[in-house]
Amino acid sequence: MAISERPVRQSVTLSPPVARRVRALARTKHTSASRVITELIQTGLDTVDQEKQHFFALADRLTSSTNPMEKKKLKEELARMTFGE
Repeated sequence: MAISERPVRQSVTLSPPVARRVRALARTKHTSASRVITELIQTGLDTVDQEKQHFFALADRLTSSTNPMEKKKLKEELARMTFGE
C-alpha cells in the first residue's frame, strides 16, 4: 500500500515589499497568498533543476567535442554558469 505524502506546514517570513507583491498576485489570480508562495517556490525549484540539467548537458558536450572552437565556447559558458559574469 502506497503512503501518500501529506502537506507540510511551514512558516516563512517575507519582507514587506515581497509580501505586498504576493498578496497582489494572489488577488489577481483569485487565490490565496499561500498558494502563490507554493507556486513560486515550485517554479524556483524547477528552474534550479533545469539549470543543473543544462550544466551537465554542456559538460557532456564539452567532453565529447573535438572542435577546439566549440570547446572554448563551452568552457566559457560553463565558467559563466559556475562563477557568474
